[in-house]
Amino acid sequence: MIETRSLDVTAIREDFPILDRVINGKPLVYLDSAATSQKPRAVIDTMTDYYSRYNANPHRGVYQISEEATAAYESARQRVATFINAPSPKEIIFTRNVTEAINLVRYSWGRANVHQGDRILLTEMEHHSNLVPWQLLAAEVGAELDFLLIDDRGRLVLDDLAQKVAGARLVALTHQSNTLGTINPVKEIARAAHQAGALVLVDGAQAVPHMPVDVRDLDVDFYGFSGHKMCGPTGIGVLWARRSLLDAMPPFLGGGDMIKKVTLDHATWNDLPWKFEAGTPAVAEGIGLGAAVDYLCGIGMDRVRAHERTLLDYALEKLQDVPQITVYGPQDPDIHGGAVSFSLPDIHPHDLATLIDQEGIAVRAGHHCTQPLMERLGVPATTRASFYLYNRQDEVDQLVEAIVRAQKVFA
Repeated sequence: MIETRSLDVTAIREDFPILDRVINGKPLVYLDSAATSQKPRAVIDTMTDYYSRYNANPHRGVYQISEEATAAYESARQRVATFINAPSPKEIIFTRNVTEAINLVRYSWGRANVHQGDRILLTEMEHHSNLVPWQLLAAEVGAELDFLLIDDRGRLVLDDLAQKVAGARLVALTHQSNTLGTINPVKEIARAAHQAGALVLVDGAQAVPHMPVDVRDLDVDFYGFSGHKMCGPTGIGVLWARRSLLDAMPPFLGGGDMIKKVTLDHATWNDLPWKFEAGTPAVAEGIGLGAAVDYLCGIGMDRVRAHERTLLDYALEKLQDVPQITVYGPQDPDIHGGAVSFSLPDIHPHDLATLIDQEGIAVRAGHHCTQPLMERLGVPATTRASFYLYNRQDEVDQLVEAIVRAQKVFA
């Protein structure tokens, strides 16, 4: 493991104004960053500055504030490319979120390249955003879906990987499970997929905010993630794809900014990345995402991962002290990200989360948009605590104490 300096969590927490909130008379303990992260002042102030000083459409105006908006928006794209080590900012497509990024690939690449009888290989742990689009494509073109299964510890079963990828047209998988916290061996799977002639799409929504991600090193073909989970605003996401693929793909949406020339009966497309960005973009959100990238780079993603790993190690140990608890996912923090799902007999996760909220602690309860995974685990739902760079060990203690108090209510 890379040695890193520990985070100054006290100083980091000062950057997040929402953490000053008091909920039910108690300081907010926010443990739902897998759903959406909180935003530092640097991001909030950057977006306010845009709206206050140079609010204008990028790319279209020759006046000063429009040119300032263009420069800020495209600078954010460049910084996002650097953040994931993309070869070029022209391969960075801004979307609303990773869901839209995956649907872009489904519509633009999938419709042109996946045909009747082709196989799409997914996993049992996929978020609905990386499952339903492929169900739609398979139904439309007559393709078949296949799945990598998981073991009882929430790890992908890869003993038959070569057999599974053989003949597949696409392998689509999550980098890190939003429910189990499992960090999948993407590089290994991508190598096997490419040897079999398949392309690889990765849902990186839970990975990019929490660990260093290098798309060149992973050697995948498509990689998507969402800004709101990485200290950025809602309404902005990213699709990275190999340029050769993007060049060959037709546009996803039609309208302004994605064209070079339009006549009454014909249009030609703009250069990358704008070919896939029709209409007025989410300018403030894109600029805010650039500020979030700057913030995370200033801290260091190795340090973020090391901090979360320490928190996770502590949480897995402390949760075992809770009577009758079932904790899902790998017990090895090296392959487990900062999300922990658990359940208690005779207490519905929604009831548990409601009681925990009375202590000022925000956790998620439900199926986490992974209903097939819930069926595999044999539960209707779980309670999930997810950690980020602003969380502390004492908040883990508060969570465990709140769970024990909730158990007494149902005793």
